[in-house]
Amino acid sequence: MQHLKTARSEADRAEDDTKVRATVESILADIEKRGDDAVRELSQKFDNYSPAQFRLSDSEIEAAMQKVSERDMADIRFAQEQIRNFAEAQRSSMTDIEVETLPGVILGHKNIPVQSVGCYVPGGKFPMVASAHMSVLTASVAGVPRIVASAPPQNGAPHPAIVAAMKLGGAHEIYCLGGIQAVGAMAIGTQSIEPVHMLVGPGNAFVAEAKRQLFGRVGIDLFAGPTETMVIADETVDAEMCATDLLGQAEHGYNSPAVLVTNSQRLAEQTMKEIDRILSILPTRETAERSWQDYGEVIVCESYEEMIDVANDIASEHVQVMTDRDDWFLENMTSYGALFLGPRTNVANGDKVIGTNHTLPTKKAGRYTGGLWVGKFLKTHSYQKITSDEAAAQIGAAGSRLCILEGFVGHAEQCNVRVRRYGGQNVPYGAAAE
Repeated sequence: MQHLKTARSEADRAEDDTKVRATVESILADIEKRGDDAVRELSQKFDNYSPAQFRLSDSEIEAAMQKVSERDMADIRFAQEQIRNFAEAQRSSMTDIEVETLPGVILGHKNIPVQSVGCYVPGGKFPMVASAHMSVLTASVAGVPRIVASAPPQNGAPHPAIVAAMKLGGAHEIYCLGGIQAVGAMAIGTQSIEPVHMLVGPGNAFVAEAKRQLFGRVGIDLFAGPTETMVIADETVDAEMCATDLLGQAEHGYNSPAVLVTNSQRLAEQTMKEIDRILSILPTRETAERSWQDYGEVIVCESYEEMIDVANDIASEHVQVMTDRDDWFLENMTSYGALFLGPRTNVANGDKVIGTNHTLPTKKAGRYTGGLWVGKFLKTHSYQKITSDEAAAQIGAAGSRLCILEGFVGHAEQCNVRVRRYGGQNVPYGAAAE
C-alpha cells in the first residue's frame, strides 16, 4: 500500500475539537441559565437576526412558500416522494411481535415513536434544503406526534425553500434559528420553546459538538462530524469521474475528508492531475481546494482485498464504488455510512433525491451504527405477561433460585410470593422455591 497524498494528522484535528468543545459548553450553560434572552443575544451575534418571534406563524410560512418557484416546489415534492416511499418501506419492515414462549408465558415488543423531535437544518454557507426531507419527513413517517424544525436565517429572513420543505415534510413547529442556539433551545427548552426528547440533523462542528454534549438529556441520531467521501475505483472508470466525485463532497467545508482508494497507480496519478484541473474552474474552489489540501488522501493498494481492508478501517461516511466487482464490495464491506454502487450512481443523488437518508455516521462511527432512518425515531419496548397459575409457579421457582444465586433476597421474594399464591407451595421468606 502506498500513500500518494496524506491528510492532516489526528493530533491537529484533536486540537481543533478542543477549542470547539469549550465554546459550546459555555453557550449551552448560558441558554440553560437565561433561556430566551440568551437565545436572542446569540442569534443577534451570530446571524444578525432578532425578530419579534423566532417561531414562524402560519402566515409567515405561507408567505415564505409563495417565494419558491413552481419548478423548485415540484422538485422538492419529487424528492420527498422518493424519500417517503423508502421510509415507508423501512417502517413496514419493523413489526410489533407477541409470542408464547411457554404455555401461559407471553412476551412481546411494541415499536413506539419518540414523542417529540427537534430537526436541525443547516443553512450557513449552503442552505441544506434536503436535510429537511431527511429529518422532518422521516420523523413524520415514523409517526412522531411533535416535530420541531429549525434553520438559520438567510439574508435576514427564513429561507423560503427550507421552510417549504419543512412544512411539506410534516413539521408542527418551524423556527428561524441557527447554530448552537437552535439545538440548545430545542433540547434544553426556554420560556417559549418546549424541550424535545430527541435531536436529529447535521450541522457544523459547533452544532455537532452541542449535540454530543446534550446527549443523555436528549437522544440524538448520531455523532456527526464533517462530510466524508471515499471513492473506491479501478481502471473501469476514468480520472474525471473520480476527481468529480471527490471534489463534489470536498466543497462541503474546509475540513471534509475525501479519499481515493485504488489498485491503479495510473488512475491515482491521473486523478490528482484532474483534481487540479477541476479546481481551477470550480466556483466553490476556495472551500474545496483547502479541504483537499488538508484532508484529501490518495491510497494505492496492491489488491481488491487490500482495498476493502483500507476502506473498512477508514469507515467513510459516503463510499462511491466504481469497479469491475461492485456487488463484491457490497457483500464484503462492513464499515461505512452508505454505499453508492457503480458509475451511474453518485453521492449527490443520495444527498438530495434518490430516497435514502443522507444523515450518516462519520469519524469511523460506521463501525457501530448506521445512519438516520425511520427506525431511529422508534423505540422498541418489550412487555411480558403470564396468564396461567402453572406458568407463574414454574417461572417463579426458577427465578427465585437464580435470584438467590446472585444474593438478591428481595428479588427472590418477588418470585416466591407468586409461587405461594399460584402454585400452592409454602415457600419461606428468602428461600429458593423447589
